[in-house]
Amino acid sequence: MKIPHYLPIVLLAGLTLASCADDKSSNATKLQIRLTDAPGDFQKVLLDVRQIEVHLKDEQSADGWELLPFTPQTLNVLDYVNGRSALLVDTDFEPGDLKEIRLVLGPNSTVTTRDGQIYELKTPSGQTSGVKLKLDNATLRERETFQLLLDFDVAKSIVQRGNWRPGVDKKERFLLKPVIRVIAQDIAGGLRGTVTPSASLPQILAIRASITPADTFSTSADASGGYQLSSLPSGVYRVEFFPTTTAPTGQPTYKNVVRTDITVTNNQVTELGQTKLD
Repeated sequence: MKIPHYLPIVLLAGLTLASCADDKSSNATKLQIRLTDAPGDFQKVLLDVRQIEVHLKDEQSADGWELLPFTPQTLNVLDYVNGRSALLVDTDFEPGDLKEIRLVLGPNSTVTTRDGQIYELKTPSGQTSGVKLKLDNATLRERETFQLLLDFDVAKSIVQRGNWRPGVDKKERFLLKPVIRVIAQDIAGGLRGTVTPSASLPQILAIRASITPADTFSTSADASGGYQLSSLPSGVYRVEFFPTTTAPTGQPTYKNVVRTDITVTNNQVTELGQTKLD
C-alpha cells in the first residue's frame, strides 16, 4: 500500500551495517524495504517501529540476524494506501538469501477511531522478540535492486478485546496482531524515452496497474527531454506525463498525456520513444 507522501516491518542502534561497509564490494545489491497498507475503518493507525532486522540463516538458528539502517519512527500506516508506500530501508547489501525479517515495535502505537477517540495498541511479541515474517524465495543478486514490500492489513491486524465495554480503561480496548503479507521481488526492469517540447519539463508517473494496490513510480524529464525510470518491477504500466511549465505565448499549449499498456520485463529496459506534449 506510493507506498509516497504501504508492517506485512537501541542499545543495538550503533551496530548498523556501517561497520560492514568496508567489506562490501562493488557487486553489492540494493535492498529496499517498503510499507504499504490495506485500508481499515479508523481515522489513524500509528505504528511505533523501533528496529528492522533480517535473518540470514534458517529460522531455527538464534544467530544470523543483521540490523538494518533504519531511523526509529512512528508511522501512520493509513497514509500509505491506494498505491502509496513508505520507504523504510534503502541500503547496499551483500548478495545472498534472506530467510526472515523482524520488526521490533515500541510502546507508542495507537489507533484513532472514527469518533476521534485514541486508544493504545499493545503487541506483546512485537515489543519483545519482534514481529517475525518468513521470507520465501528472497535471493539478492549482484548489482540488482531487491524490494521487500510489507503489505499491512489494518482491518485484520487490529482486534478489539472481547470483554471490552464503553467506560473501560482505553488502554484495554484494542490489541495489535499484525497481519502482514510480504512481497519479495527482484527489481531490474526499466522505462526510458524522450518528451517534446523539452521545455515542458514534465513530471512522469509510471503506474503498475496490473497489481492491487497499484505501484506508482515517478521521475522528471531533464532539460533535453530525456527520462529514465530504473528498478521497476515487471508488469503492465500506465505512464502519465504532467508538464510543469507553461508554453510561451503563440505556441501550442502543453497538455497532459497518458500512455497505456506499457509492458516492463525484468532485466530489460522498455523504450517508449518520443512522447509529444503539445
